[in-house]
Amino acid sequence: MLSTYYTVKGTGEHEIAIQKSRFIAHVRRVTSEEEAQEFIDSIKKQHWNASHNCSCYMIGEQDLIQKANDDGEPSGTAGVPMLEVLKKRGLKDTAVVVTRYFGGIKLGAGGLIRAYSSATSEGISAVGVVKRQLMTIYAVSFEYTLLGKVENAVRSSDYPLKHIEYLDQVKLEIYVAAGAEDAFEEWMTNLTNGKALIEQTGQEYLEEDVPAK
Repeated sequence: MLSTYYTVKGTGEHEIAIQKSRFIAHVRRVTSEEEAQEFIDSIKKQHWNASHNCSCYMIGEQDLIQKANDDGEPSGTAGVPMLEVLKKRGLKDTAVVVTRYFGGIKLGAGGLIRAYSSATSEGISAVGVVKRQLMTIYAVSFEYTLLGKVENAVRSSDYPLKHIEYLDQVKLEIYVAAGAEDAFEEWMTNLTNGKALIEQTGQEYLEEDVPAK
């Protein structure tokens, strides 16, 4: 699993107009090629009367699944430029469909490339980008006499507090960035004078919004 990567925040759309043509960018986070294709098919069904529904997607930790489709536009003027936007912005697990309603003015190859690139980029910015960071989840259990000291230290640290459970002992669930486990365990052991039970319970990604460019 990647320690960090970037993807789109969710699902959304954004429209721009160029030389009387409407370009509607539809953006979605996807985790499989099947999901990406279902998304593309749904947009094509929704906009069945559009001039074109061009698409691209990039999926997987190593970007092994990449597809681009011009959907009737001149070869290389739509899908590939759209895919290049995903690559330039370093986005994974992302699918984009740009729907075009032709306005009567031909844009030429260069104009089409700029139009589809701009629609894709603006659509991604409108939906938003997030940084996903892999975190190890720790369960830390200790006597109630340590609660104030430990809770205050954790809340003042770089380790996000996920949950507190009040049982026979206090149990804190804490997020630790992947790769920082040894440092955290040493810190927690010192903080509690070795009087805490420190256990790894799993891993998950935390998301952080990336400021729009």
